[in-house]
Amino acid sequence: MASPAADAHGDINTFRSRKSMTNSWRSAIFIIFVEIAERFAAFGISGNLINYLNNVLGMPISSAAKSVNIWLGVSTAVTPVLGAFVADSYLGRFKTILFSSVIYLLGLVLLTISVSAISLVYRKPVFFLALYMISVGEGGHKPCVQTFAADQFDESVPEDKLAKSSFFNWYYSGVAVGATAGLVFVIYAQDYIGWAIGFGMPLIAIAGSLVIFLIGQKTYRRAAPIGSPFVKFMQVVVAAVRKRHVSGLGECYQDVDLTGPVLARTEQFKFLNKAMTIDDIDASSQKRNEWRLCSVNQVEEAKLIFRLFPVWISCFMFGVVIAQQGTYFTKQGSSMVRHLKIPPATLQVVSGFTILTGAAIYDCFFVPMARKLTKHPSGITMLQRMGIGILISMITMVVAALVEGKRIDIARKHGLIDTPKSVVPMAIWWLIPQYMLCGLTDVFAVIGMQEFFYNQVPEEMRSMGAAMYLSTTGVGSFLSSGFISLVQIISSKNGEVEGWLSGNNLNRAHLDYFYWILAGLSCLNLCFYVWVAKGFVYKKIESDNDKATEA
Repeated sequence: MASPAADAHGDINTFRSRKSMTNSWRSAIFIIFVEIAERFAAFGISGNLINYLNNVLGMPISSAAKSVNIWLGVSTAVTPVLGAFVADSYLGRFKTILFSSVIYLLGLVLLTISVSAISLVYRKPVFFLALYMISVGEGGHKPCVQTFAADQFDESVPEDKLAKSSFFNWYYSGVAVGATAGLVFVIYAQDYIGWAIGFGMPLIAIAGSLVIFLIGQKTYRRAAPIGSPFVKFMQVVVAAVRKRHVSGLGECYQDVDLTGPVLARTEQFKFLNKAMTIDDIDASSQKRNEWRLCSVNQVEEAKLIFRLFPVWISCFMFGVVIAQQGTYFTKQGSSMVRHLKIPPATLQVVSGFTILTGAAIYDCFFVPMARKLTKHPSGITMLQRMGIGILISMITMVVAALVEGKRIDIARKHGLIDTPKSVVPMAIWWLIPQYMLCGLTDVFAVIGMQEFFYNQVPEEMRSMGAAMYLSTTGVGSFLSSGFISLVQIISSKNGEVEGWLSGNNLNRAHLDYFYWILAGLSCLNLCFYVWVAKGFVYKKIESDNDKATEA
C-alpha cells in the first residue's frame, strides 16, 4: 500500500499537470483567435480574387487564374520559408508574428485604397503591390502562428503531449471557422455592396487580431532563437563530403553539452555518418572544426531533413488540386444557375463546413475507435492520415471532371456553347460534392501535414516545418499555373482553333479534360507517396534508459 506521503506527492503532480494543461490551452486559445482572424482576411481576399481580376481589371480567365495561382504560390511557398528562417534564426516566433502582422495590415490599407480611391487606369500596379505586401505579411504569419500555439504545450508533461495531438484538429477547426466566415460575409460584400467594403472587412479583422495577440502576450511560452539551423545542417553535409574517402565508422564525436533531446541512431543516409567520425586530422586538432566534425545528434538532425524531402515532394499534387477551388471551381459556378443570391466563390464555405464537422468527428469518434483497433495513440499514423487525404484529392478531380462534362453537355444541348455569358441551365449545387471532397481532403491531408512536419523536424526548425507543409500548397499553385500554360501550348500545337483553357469562353475551354489530366497525375502521385511512406522512418528520441521511442 502506498504511503500517505506518496499519495500526497502524486496528487501534487496531478494538480501541476492539470494546471499546466489549463495554462497551455489558455495561451493557445489566444493564438487560435489570431489565426481565425487571419484566415477570415486571407480567404476574403483570395476567395473571390479571380472574379475581381477578370470582371474589374479585365484580365482573361486563364491569365486571372495564373495570376491568382502565382500570388498564392508566393504567399504559401516563398515568403513563409523566409519568415520561418527569420523566426527560427533571429527574431523568434513572437516578434515575427508581431512585425508581420503590421506589414499585413499596411498591405490591406493599400489594397482598400487601391479599389476605392485610385482610378481604374492606374489601379492594377498599386493593387498588385498591395497583394504582394500582404504576401510578405502572410510569410511571417503563417509558419509561426500554428507553431507558436503548439509551443504552448510542454512535451515534458504527459497530459500536454497528448493534448497537442488534439490541438492540431481544433486549431484547424478554428482555421475553417475563419475561412468560412470570410467566404460568406466578405465575398457577399464584394459582390453585392462593393469592393471597398469587401476589402475593408479583412483590414478590420487583422487590426483586431493584432490587438488580441498583444492582450495574451504575458501568458505565452516563448522559445528564444538559437541561430540559423541551416548552418548546422550545411555543416553536416560539408563535413560528410570532406570525409568522403574515410573508410568505415570509427570513433564518433558526442556533444557532452547537449541540452535538447537526444535522437536515436538510424541506419538511413549512412554517407552522412562520416561527418561524425573522428579521423586523424580531427584527433590531432586542439579545437574542433565545426565544418569538418559534427556531433552524432547533429548528424541525426540532418537526417531528419533528408527524410522529409520525399514526403514533401509527394504532397505537391495535393496542392495542385486545392488550387482549383479558388480559380476554376469559382468560374464554373459563375456560369450555372443560382436560385439564391449566392456569389459563386461563397460555395467554398461547403469545404469549410466539411472541415468543421469532419475534424470534430475525426477527433471525437474516429480516433477513439481506431485507437482500439490499432493501439496507436492517434488512431492511425500521421502518414496514413495524409495518404487518405491524397487519395480523396484524386477522387475530387474525378468528380469535378464528371460534373464539368455534364455542364458542357447541357450547354451544348441548349445551344449555349458559343455564348459564354449565358447561364447554363444546371444548378450550382452540382458543385457541392467536389467542394465537400476538398474539405475532407483537408481534414486528412492538411491537418496530418501540420502535425507531421511539426513533429518530424528538429525542435529548433519547427517554424521551418510549418513552412514546409504550407509550401506544398504554394508549390501546388505554381504547378497549377505551369500546367495551365503547358496545356494551352500543347493543345494549340495540335490544331485546336483556340487552345484549351484559353480565352473567356469556359464552354470551349475543355476544363473537364484538364481535370482528367489532374486526376491521372494525382493517381501517379499517390503511388509515389505510398512507396515513400512505406520506407519512412519516424523520428525517434532516446529515453533515459536508452530505449528508442517514436516521437
